[in-house]
Amino acid sequence: QLQLVESGGGLVQPGGSLRLSCVASGFTLDYYRLGWFRQVPGKEREGVSCISRSGSNTNYADSVKGRFTISRDNAKNTAYLQMNSLKPEDTAVYYCAALRSAMLSTIGGCRPDEYDNWGQGTQVTVST
Repeated sequence: QLQLVESGGGLVQPGGSLRLSCVASGFTLDYYRLGWFRQVPGKEREGVSCISRSGSNTNYADSVKGRFTISRDNAKNTAYLQMNSLKPEDTAVYYCAALRSAMLSTIGGCRPDEYDNWGQGTQVTVST
């Protein structure tokens, strides 16, 4: 059974940092491109950052460029999202997702509807 489990969320003050992790089980992440998405109540889920199978290509939402960094460690079957200089508007439930891909360098459009394997999410709250 394919499973993604996120961790690392929590409460942090503005300007602080968090690192989210996403561990896969039941499948090998080597064959999947990965994405981090977030959602707040009443709004659609949005793409935050995506990474190709090889890790050579990444993209970021304009709102997080320069602050967030996506990475992957295929040997550990884990994806990461390093979040720095956090702002209150980053508050959301963060989800990781995976999509099996034949292409090593493709990242696609980083849209939720492209992905078919999802974690349960981890809450990130940025507040004083």
